Amino acid sequence: METTYPKHGRVIFHVDCNSFFASCEIARDPSLEGKAVVVAGDPKERKGVVLAANYIAKQRFGIYTTMPLWEAKKRCPQLVVLKPDFHLYRKISEKVFQFLATFTPILEPASIDEGYLDITDCYSLGSPLDIAEQIQKGLLQTLHIPVSIGIAPNKFLAKMASNMKKPLGITVLRKRDVPKVLWPLPIQEMHGIGDKTAKKLNGIGIFTIGELAKAEKVTLQNLLGIIGVRLKEWANGIDPRPVDPEAREKWKSIGNSTTLSRNVTEERILLEVLRNLAQSVSNRMKQKGVVSSTVQIMIRYSNFQTITRSKTWENPFQEAEEIFQCAAYLLKRHWNGNPVRLLGITAVDVFDKKEAVKQLDLFHYEEDAKKEALWQTMEQLRQKFGDNIIQRGANLFEQD
Repeated sequence: METTYPKHGRVIFHVDCNSFFASCEIARDPSLEGKAVVVAGDPKERKGVVLAANYIAKQRFGIYTTMPLWEAKKRCPQLVVLKPDFHLYRKISEKVFQFLATFTPILEPASIDEGYLDITDCYSLGSPLDIAEQIQKGLLQTLHIPVSIGIAPNKFLAKMASNMKKPLGITVLRKRDVPKVLWPLPIQEMHGIGDKTAKKLNGIGIFTIGELAKAEKVTLQNLLGIIGVRLKEWANGIDPRPVDPEAREKWKSIGNSTTLSRNVTEERILLEVLRNLAQSVSNRMKQKGVVSSTVQIMIRYSNFQTITRSKTWENPFQEAEEIFQCAAYLLKRHWNGNPVRLLGITAVDVFDKKEAVKQLDLFHYEEDAKKEALWQTMEQLRQKFGDNIIQRGANLFEQD
């Protein structure tokens, strides 16, 4: 079997549970097999959005995640709608990863329903394809959870491969396959590229993964920063990141702090510092695909006395404005008025965005939708005209 493994390099799996929340519900209640099933934030009529849909709902009725529930029911009147049970999903997720760990200890959970395995030294268990089939069949038989598996020499290619055949697919993607298989794809289909990044790349004439692979490094770095260089490497099939079993623990909290250029006693300046810190924390949370319900601030006074204060909120957050509002509340409540030398914000106990759901009634859903549109507009203005284009009305009166 050793001959089926590369002499140099690695063999990486990306294991992706198919329609995980819906699959967990079907595993618990086998009578749902063969029916269109969705998990929604609020199963009451005309309320909530679809959080997950099984493949019958997706492929036969065109139902997708984030679709308003009333529209999903209109497309499929016999739709089975279930309330989310995150205790169940976490429990099954733990069992999935326990099963995967029986193949190799080099296992990195990427979220509640996906993870990477390094099986480079697992030739005693069979060929990579043999192991992939063992994993797929084993999870289906023991937990009734279908998975797709990507097999590749690195994490990026394994992730791309696992998306190519769903449900229950096994796909091998080698580096030599990249020009033929990946380069013709639109840039939006590349792992690591969201809508905002895709629009920026489109703006400089990059519409396919191949065009990104051939783009000038300096151009990409000027446009996107260091992430632009990394995306170019990925587009060329290069990804040196190891599978790191400790990676998830490293991101339990995401924070940022800054030492002020002078000791500050003006509240408006402290709030502006918090606003910038909140933006930084939000950006990193979005890059990692995580949310949090707890904000902690750190205040260090000019005499080096340091305090930390935190508050847990009802709904998880990721947006800079929400983080700022939480931090501002804590500052106003706990700052004693003495000169401040350092401020910091930390999102504590972050968790995968897929695990987050607001139990919203229709009114709150509509209000959130309005705020989302507002935040997107504000972000577009900042990107086009700079960070100072949008200021609070109070700030305009307070400035000297």
